Amino acid sequence: MAKPLLHLMQLVSPALPVGAYAYSQCLEFAVESRWVSSLAEAEDWIGEVMGHSLGGLDLPVLRRLHQLATADDDEGLIYWNDFLQASRESRELLLEDVQMGEALLRLMRDIDLPAAQRWPEERPPSFATMFALAAVHWQVELDDCLDGFAWSWLENQVAAAIKLVPLGQTDGQRLLLRLMPKLSEAVAKSAHLGDDELGVGLPRLAMASAQHETQYSRLFRS
Repeated sequence: MAKPLLHLMQLVSPALPVGAYAYSQCLEFAVESRWVSSLAEAEDWIGEVMGHSLGGLDLPVLRRLHQLATADDDEGLIYWNDFLQASRESRELLLEDVQMGEALLRLMRDIDLPAAQRWPEERPPSFATMFALAAVHWQVELDDCLDGFAWSWLENQVAAAIKLVPLGQTDGQRLLLRLMPKLSEAVAKSAHLGDDELGVGLPRLAMASAQHETQYSRLFRS
């Protein structure tokens, strides 16, 4: 088997056929509403979502999912999979999670990953759940798994900002560089949250997502 790092690069690659490029995590509505119209405002928006949404929910749950997958605890995996979906604050954010999870599950089954074969057909998969299963199968360490997942999310957000704000390619790289420290902070934060502390507290993000569902002109599905 190839080195775990190579498999992690495969999981976070834009070429992974899960459709991540089709989602903006409500950034599209934020731009339409002029909440985000510059490099500085894009940095603020993406950084806050990464810190409070990704750092407060997805990353700590991914941490638990990785540990449960390592222990072959299918019951625990299903619990946190369902917890993650129940925490989505709008219909389109839930659909994004499930659609990406289903796409990764299909891929994992097509390439014969055993954990994917065991996943119950009646249970909609979250993307983080499938990401954890693939990472554990390929022996990707927990910290690397979290860094890779967060980097993939950040890279997709910056790609969306380049199209929507719009920003130039150089400003996109500036944005990545400025947000790398916040990515590390979000990953570190995920290690210290108890089960009763997990969740998202971003009302504007939830409202933007709900409004985006009926936005007149859209490039992105969320």
